[in-house]
Amino acid sequence: MAKQKKTIAKGTKTGRFVIGSAGFGKISAVEGIRMTAEMKKRASDARAKGLTAEEHRRKIVRSYRKG
Repeated sequence: MAKQKKTIAKGTKTGRFVIGSAGFGKISAVEGIRMTAEMKKRASDARAKGLTAEEHRRKIVRSYRKG
């Protein structure tokens, strides 16, 4: 017998939430992680250009790639 996927009804809480960059910055600060000016500029540029999360990740990886 095949397993059926559980569907979540619209309006049902999933226990997930999204925090913004300010909230993420505060959490990171508690852990001792600070964003550099370059990182802030990259995030701002990505937001202004409307990049998807995947495109933004690719841009970050390219900036740290050696060679």
